[in-house]
Amino acid sequence: QVRLVESGGGLVQAGGSLRLSCVASGRFFSLNDMAWYRQGLGNQRDLVAKITGSGSTNYADSVKGRFTISRDDAKNTVYLQMSSLKPEDTAVYYCNVKFQSRSWEPSQNSWGQGTQVTVAS
Repeated sequence: QVRLVESGGGLVQAGGSLRLSCVASGRFFSLNDMAWYRQGLGNQRDLVAKITGSGSTNYADSVKGRFTISRDDAKNTVYLQMSSLKPEDTAVYYCNVKFQSRSWEPSQNSWGQGTQVTVAS
């Protein structure tokens, strides 16, 4: 199994920046797609950004041009750099990783515990 630990959340003023980190640990053959989701109060959990094993990225329309996802495979870590933050970005942000325990096994899913991001107006 893969354990994910997120960090970097907090309270920031509108227009500010934060960088979230998510470190994967455990026994696995490979980490494939890595992504960040968010869930605002009373809302569903939505995809914010995703990065594939080859480095391709995609973003929710609401964060394009403001957020950047990246990964450091040597550190088993995915990052989310958030800039020009808005109050509507307030949510719990969750890390999600698709991984293979062994090369012949199908991809599995792991979630982090979430980190709160609050943007004050």
